Amino acid sequence: SLVLEPTRELAAQVAENFDTYGKYHKLSKALLVGGESMGEQMKLLERGVDVLIATPGRLIDLFERGAILLNDIRILVIDEADRMMDMGFIPDIEKIVSLLPPTRQTLLFSATMPPEIKKLTERFLSNPKEISVSAPATTATTVKQTLVMTHPKKKREVLEGLLATEDVKNAFIFLNRKRDIATLADALIRKGYNAGPLHGDMPQVKRNETLQAFKDGKLTFLVCSDVAARGLDVQGVSHVFNYDVPMHPDDYVHRIGRTGRAGREGCTWMIGTEDDRKYIDAIEKLIKKPIERVDLETLPKPENAKPERAPRERTEKAPEKSSESRPEGRSPRPERDNNRRPRPERANKYRDDRVVAGEKTPAPLNPADEGDDVVGFGEDIPAFLR
Repeated sequence: SLVLEPTRELAAQVAENFDTYGKYHKLSKALLVGGESMGEQMKLLERGVDVLIATPGRLIDLFERGAILLNDIRILVIDEADRMMDMGFIPDIEKIVSLLPPTRQTLLFSATMPPEIKKLTERFLSNPKEISVSAPATTATTVKQTLVMTHPKKKREVLEGLLATEDVKNAFIFLNRKRDIATLADALIRKGYNAGPLHGDMPQVKRNETLQAFKDGKLTFLVCSDVAARGLDVQGVSHVFNYDVPMHPDDYVHRIGRTGRAGREGCTWMIGTEDDRKYIDAIEKLIKKPIERVDLETLPKPENAKPERAPRERTEKAPEKSSESRPEGRSPRPERDNNRRPRPERANKYRDDRVVAGEKTPAPLNPADEGDDVVGFGEDIPAFLR
């Protein structure tokens, strides 16, 4: 069997569950993901395994090195197919499928079923049967969804107010850009919140440690990108905060799906701005219901929030101090003497200061000197410069 996952975290989670559910079976497995030692993975493959759990990139790397054979694959599982398409893995999957035997069972899993995924089934599946657990792009009824609109510069203040007043057990905080995740996580840590970042540019060891700390309850807030929005199963997540409105409406469904799992209640907040109107409209169109709005004025502000500055009023020009208001013993400043002698003009070293008879002004430069590269010699130009 071959199980393909879009992210390393999902592949590791599948491998962990395989160990749990396959405890009483004699099936062996190999986890093939990037960011890990390729030598250790090749040693597992040399012994032979029954199940491969892999990300597409690492699987192709090992195949091209001659470390793996795919001639005997009987079951192919493509998990999170819509995410595979978003991350640009479809060409890799097409290459992998071309290496597999044509006689096999193929299972394609996707939380949402956009038209692109249905076209994908025509390429990878033969006479497929569709099994739908719930309607496409539906959100759990146990999840309370709330939206607050604010100015882009006040988003962090609004988030801190929500974290300080909401009864948060643990929470995901989703952002769109990876470069903003570390900045927000550091700001929350300075405010005293137990937070940590998680995004795709982090080393794999650090990603594993951060995710495990969040699962174990050592981290309360996980500031992350959509790498954590797909399939990650963390028990009892109470809140999801969308610090940035997702640009793709399907991502909203996946994000808030991290809470309210297995019939539990959950709460989600989304902080939007005027620039996010079209994305919010697309989300509401997808989930087929409006998101509850909350007025910004009714939200509590954090205790250490900086008060807004009042506009500075114009003050009249202060009157000049009179001599009576001067301290005793200080004499008034003497008036400026406007009859000073003019400063003598400096001699121009680039002019010929020889005085022509009968004239009081310096004679102009010798016309013969015009065009010469050397200035200031007049007629006394040395022979070697002529």
